[in-house]
Amino acid sequence: MGKKEKQGRIKSLLKDRNIDIVCFQETKRAVISDVDARRLWGSKNMEFMSVDPEGIAGGLLCIWDPAVFTLSGCCCHRRASFWDNILKLKTSFPNPWCMAGDFNEIGHINERVGCSRRDRGMKHLNDFIGNSELHDLPLHGRKYTWCNAHESEKWSRIDRVLLSSEWLINFPMKLWGLPRLISDHCPLLMMEDVRDWGPKPFKFLNAWTLHPSFSQLFVSSWLGNTIAGWSGYILSQS
Repeated sequence: MGKKEKQGRIKSLLKDRNIDIVCFQETKRAVISDVDARRLWGSKNMEFMSVDPEGIAGGLLCIWDPAVFTLSGCCCHRRASFWDNILKLKTSFPNPWCMAGDFNEIGHINERVGCSRRDRGMKHLNDFIGNSELHDLPLHGRKYTWCNAHESEKWSRIDRVLLSSEWLINFPMKLWGLPRLISDHCPLLMMEDVRDWGPKPFKFLNAWTLHPSFSQLFVSSWLGNTIAGWSGYILSQS
């Protein structure tokens, strides 16, 4: 991130996409100052936090608009027993979770081309997603997020966004893979999809009838409904 060309492209990308919060990995910059962060963000209204790299590898930087996001707590941890440590954090941060970044693992074998298989790492990632009760947001716009930039023979989807159920219920989020410009990883853009796709199709799970209160709830809801029309229409509008 020390090159002016990269800084300029990052700044243009954030401005064009009207970004509210951005997270960088592999900054390879020790001691990121307010001037450094503001040079990327391009606006006076900002807050940021960073983690220094280890040697010439690693480094994290997060910048956000304080009018949209408020930081109420944070923690930093070096990668050791990574999945177990993240799971332990859930007891300290019980609010809805959004995890994003380079997990350096694939979730399915079809998310990698030309790379050696790592079945154990794939299992660890999927076990973590299941145990943490998070959802892997589908990627739109491209299939892979990383490419060995020189030969372009190896491709992987190792960058992803994991959301808790509360996020999916309250926000219609979509994840897009943007073109690779200054890195061997493509930027990920998560944004609300406010398009009106029309009425949602009616769905019914037979397992609902097994709940002891199902019959009572169904009868009370049906009798308390004031929608006029034929039975099928009333059911679809309830």
